[in-house]
Amino acid sequence: MKTKNNIIKGGEFIVKETKASMVFTPEDFTEEHIMMRDSVREFNEREVIPFRARFEKKDYQLTESVMKKAGEMGFLGIAVPEEYGGMGLGFVSTMLVCDYISSGSGSFSTAFGAHTGIGTMPITLYGTEDQKLKYVPKLASGEWFGSYCLTEPGAGSDANSGKTSATLSEDGSSYKINGQKMWISNAGFCSLFIVFARIENDKNITAFIVENNSENGITMGEEEQKLGIRASSTRQVFFNDTEVLKENMLAKRGEGFKIAMNSLNVGRIKLGAAGVDAQKRVITSAVEYANNRKQFKKSISEFGAIKYKIAEMAANTYAGESACYRAAKNIEDNISNLISSGKSHQEAELEGVEDFAIECSILKVAVSEDVQNTADEGLQIFGGMGFSEETPMESTWRDARIARIYEGTNEINRMVSVGMLLKKAFKKEINLKSSMEKLKYDFFGLSFLNKKNYSGPLSTEKKNIDNLKSVFLMILGSSLKDKIDLEKNQQLLLCLSNILIEVYMAESTILRTEKNITNKSSNLETKKALSKIYLYNANDIVSKNGKEAINLISSGYKMNQMHKILNKKVSSNKGVNVIKLRNYVSDKFSNENKYFL
Repeated sequence: MKTKNNIIKGGEFIVKETKASMVFTPEDFTEEHIMMRDSVREFNEREVIPFRARFEKKDYQLTESVMKKAGEMGFLGIAVPEEYGGMGLGFVSTMLVCDYISSGSGSFSTAFGAHTGIGTMPITLYGTEDQKLKYVPKLASGEWFGSYCLTEPGAGSDANSGKTSATLSEDGSSYKINGQKMWISNAGFCSLFIVFARIENDKNITAFIVENNSENGITMGEEEQKLGIRASSTRQVFFNDTEVLKENMLAKRGEGFKIAMNSLNVGRIKLGAAGVDAQKRVITSAVEYANNRKQFKKSISEFGAIKYKIAEMAANTYAGESACYRAAKNIEDNISNLISSGKSHQEAELEGVEDFAIECSILKVAVSEDVQNTADEGLQIFGGMGFSEETPMESTWRDARIARIYEGTNEINRMVSVGMLLKKAFKKEINLKSSMEKLKYDFFGLSFLNKKNYSGPLSTEKKNIDNLKSVFLMILGSSLKDKIDLEKNQQLLLCLSNILIEVYMAESTILRTEKNITNKSSNLETKKALSKIYLYNANDIVSKNGKEAINLISSGYKMNQMHKILNKKVSSNKGVNVIKLRNYVSDKFSNENKYFL
């Protein structure tokens, strides 16, 4: 555990150097972590993967039964404190379980995530002691399943605009809820809902715990016919004078929006974790097929076009895993320090996760898009067979698509990540101003006055990361100085966010590999190659988004100077033989016949 004075703050990565020794990596898993990982893997191999065909045939009963088995194994209560029937393990363990249990079926992954995250966690973190004692043990054991009723036909991304109402009874003892909710995961077999409704003309919505009882004005639409996650129960839920006791209000009146947003933070980072092992399994299947598939008298894994795909898939997976566990341990340490300072577990969990909301959004976006790309390339490697239901690629591709939509669309999360960074800066939680001021030396051609010495393993790459940070700060600083309204310039926000994402993902990857080099871990050459491939691509993404942003916010001399700085900062790709790196990586994975890191 880091000391209070040495704690890493959320979002601070953009202005502060992170030492490799400070990051947590999968190579740092404890014996407890490894035992848990192996247990979850075995469960997935036994209870989920063999039944993929049944999941695809919309066997909702199967999803429910596997969920019950997960509850019996204790997996539903990993993050739940022991006093409420859970295992009370740390945030890294929570992420690890979500990572390895989610790769067998998108349907089961969605049910699991919806229940353990947004179905259970709001009560654990915001509930009264009576509420937690009444409901959480049942949810942690799998006796009951939870669901989350936020989205409405007219309130999707704009969650606080919902029309569902809650009217206080004349005697003040209960509320009557009326309204319609849609896209509700686990609706078909849940025991309770977390329902968001507006009381009178309140500015913000309020949250309620509502037990699922058809005799209490609760009806449901038919199961939605979806592109993917077909055995995940998704229905509309209608409330018609549904009575809920006043004591079942979650937190205080008008705090529903806060609950919704904080719940989504956890959902977002766990969604990132849920995509890691899924990518590994796709890569393993693709490599196995490519090694066995013969064309023109040799395995297709020997062809450069296939090598390209395997290497890029692996680089993105390695980066996603690196960033997920870096953030998870930062959150875990943050929670521990808050508890040590006198906060309750409830308060510490809330504050600890909220502080890393930027990283949560980054990971949701980055990994969800990488999962989609990996599934797409995996399908392509299978060729015609990939398009067939006989192979797992077709269903994996369909299941992956939803990840870019739920837990807040990727477009929303991109804009939110920069918005939250600015909010922290205005509150002086992150010193953006000082970092931006240092960039004046670059602008006037005096960068030698701000020179930093780089040493140790991957020193060139670490300098490159700092350069990418400078690009972000230069563009953001110029936008703020010229008083550009970022909210009205969403495409500028998207450019800034894309740069911010690549900085965090690339830095996480480089730091993991640097730590592995220092600790003399296994497969170092492969890890170095993967890190360099990811950074190579990150430079191109930063260059593209940097150009677009600069052309929007500047003109004349200022524009020319900013372009010169940009070109200098992203020049690290010159001389990088990325094709050689891809070939090396692909050959390694082909020789192992699987994803092996």
